[in-house]
Amino acid sequence: MQQTLYTIAIWAVPVLFAITLHEAAHGWVANKLGDPTARQLGRITANPIKHIDLVGTVIIPLVLALSRSGFIFGWAKPVPVDPRHFKQPLLDMALVALAGPVSNFVMACGWALVITLGKTALADSSMAIHLIQMGKAGMLINIVLMVLNLVPIPPLDGGRVIAGVLPKDVALAYMRIEPFGMWIIIALLFSGLLGKILWPVVLRFDAIISAIFIF
Repeated sequence: MQQTLYTIAIWAVPVLFAITLHEAAHGWVANKLGDPTARQLGRITANPIKHIDLVGTVIIPLVLALSRSGFIFGWAKPVPVDPRHFKQPLLDMALVALAGPVSNFVMACGWALVITLGKTALADSSMAIHLIQMGKAGMLINIVLMVLNLVPIPPLDGGRVIAGVLPKDVALAYMRIEPFGMWIIIALLFSGLLGKILWPVVLRFDAIISAIFIF
C-alpha cells in the first residue's frame, strides 16, 4: 500500500499538468487565431478541474502507472474549437493541433530541469529523490503524449496537422476516417504494435532532452 501511494504521489502532478496544459495550449492558440470559444468557456487555464475527464485523466493513467507497463498516456476533455472563426480553417486547425504536442515538449524540458535541480542544488536533501523521480515521470508522460499525439491518425493532433498541409479535397477525404481513428489507436495499443512503433521514438527524445538539460 505504501508503495502504491508513493507511485500515485510521484505521477499525479506530472500527469495532471501534462494533460491539462496540453488542452489549454490548444485553446490559447485557437484564441490567438481568432476563435474565442475556449476562452469564453474558461478552458485556457492551468486549473485541472476545467479539463479533467474522469476516465482519461484519472483512471487510465493511474491503472497504467500502477501496472508499471512503462507506457502511460491519458487524455482530458477536448477543448472546443470552431474553425468558422479562422481565416484559413485547415491550416489554422493544424497550428491549433500542433500546440498540444509542443506544450508537452516544453513541459518535458521543464521536468528535465527539475531532475537537474534535484541532482545539484538539493542533492543533500531528502527532497532530492522525490524530485528526481517526479521529474522522470514528468519527462516520460510528456514525451509519450507528444509522440502519441503526433501519430497521423485523426482525431489525434498529428492527423489534424497532416490535414492542414494537404490540398483541401484530399484533406477532407482524409478526415473522414476520424470517427474510426480512436478505434484504430485502441486496436494498435492492445495488439502491442503501438508500443513497438512509438517506444523507440520516446526513448530517443528522452535521450536528447536528457543530454541537453540534465547535468
